[in-house]
Amino acid sequence: MSRINTNVSALIAQHNLATSNADLQVRLQRLSTGLQINRGADNPAGLIVSERLRSEIAGITQSIDNVERASNVIATTEAALAEVSNLLTSVKSLVVQAANTGAFSKDEITANQLQIDSAVESITRIANTTSFAGLKLLNGNLDYTTSGVNSTDIQDVKVFGANFGTQSYIPVNVEVLNSAQTASLFISGNITGAAGKLLSSVAFEIAGTKGVQAFQFTSGTNLSAVAFAVNQVKDATGVSANLVNAADLTSGLNLTSSTLGSSAFVSVRRLQGGSSFRTFDQQGGSAINRTNGQDVLALVNGNLALGDGTKLTLHSSTLNVQLNLTTAAAQTQGTYNFAITGGGASYQVGGEVNTGQQVGFGIQSVAASSLGSEAIGFLNSIATGGANSLVAGQAGNASQIIDSALDQISLLRGRLGAFERNTLQTAVNSQQIALENLTSAESKIRDADFASETSHLTRSQILVQAGTSTLALANSTSQSVLKLLTG
Repeated sequence: MSRINTNVSALIAQHNLATSNADLQVRLQRLSTGLQINRGADNPAGLIVSERLRSEIAGITQSIDNVERASNVIATTEAALAEVSNLLTSVKSLVVQAANTGAFSKDEITANQLQIDSAVESITRIANTTSFAGLKLLNGNLDYTTSGVNSTDIQDVKVFGANFGTQSYIPVNVEVLNSAQTASLFISGNITGAAGKLLSSVAFEIAGTKGVQAFQFTSGTNLSAVAFAVNQVKDATGVSANLVNAADLTSGLNLTSSTLGSSAFVSVRRLQGGSSFRTFDQQGGSAINRTNGQDVLALVNGNLALGDGTKLTLHSSTLNVQLNLTTAAAQTQGTYNFAITGGGASYQVGGEVNTGQQVGFGIQSVAASSLGSEAIGFLNSIATGGANSLVAGQAGNASQIIDSALDQISLLRGRLGAFERNTLQTAVNSQQIALENLTSAESKIRDADFASETSHLTRSQILVQAGTSTLALANSTSQSVLKLLTG
């Protein structure tokens, strides 16, 4: 066919050359950007998945930064608490030293009191000044707030962690199922031949949670005298004694632990004599020489809480709280309610902002007025002018308060350490693994394979050059018809 108006060969060559040029441009773009998806048309489905992966990667990257910052906050807090602990330890030694009044003058006790005053002031100052980027850490700013707590039922509430979710507050319902009990042994006073008295001479040992003491009584000693002797050293044994009926010696004698709970016990062991000397679990009960108390058993928001004497501890996915019931409430079946209304520190440990990826943590105030308890007193009361100061002759009470304060600081440091190790560090480890896998997946979809692209580039360059030559050849073939005119 010899037609010159339409050059079909040239059209075919142009089409293929355009295709080769387009492929060449794609290869050049991918090699210059390092991406195989530069716009939606390159891979619509891949672009959607890639953008989702990028969003997740950005969230996880930031969550890792969040956790590392939280670790810095915890480290700052723990360092300050360590100093508070050191101060309390030094105060403890001063109190014990001042209790040695037989070898310690009044002036020296006053000097110790001045050191204690300075330490107490320093503890409060540390509580008020410890901060991280302007965030106060130990002044109660990061503690949870509560409302509706009836002090006649619940004397202390410590919220260690709470997750509010979408709620503005968390209602707390405490239902006491079984009451807390002291340990108790009974000595009968209704004995033939020695009503309200010891029938024969006896030596016995009383042991309690605080220690052991031995007693020796002669035949005919009144049970009231036995009770007096036991109570003289109850601070050393943790066991007190009282007549069942103070007006009737024959009513018998109860030996009772000073605290409630399964860790409290009363033990009586006969050492010598008194072959008829017996202790019983209760009046008219079985002969026994040791009993233990009983912890309170209760439900908190429907979950069985761990009981320890009058204390209840609940650690669930949404609530970590410790309650100290009053003795009356712990020994009475009943229901008590209050609410956690806000506060606390919330840490974002995941890439999505939702309840499952946030952790609440409460840090109570460690000011001197907050360390201790209502039952024994607070740390500020051991300073000059306080009810439990050394100059007021209250070294024993001061020692108990310091022990309680040390326990609180140690518990808080332990909780911070556990939070950092078991929550923050594990969160970082898991997020790092997730980041690696997501980045690998996103790279597989979006990043260009340079080996493959270089190979395709070479192919496209050859096709463009061949197409150009072919088009030139197709354009020149129509000139052959001129030979027909000149022939």
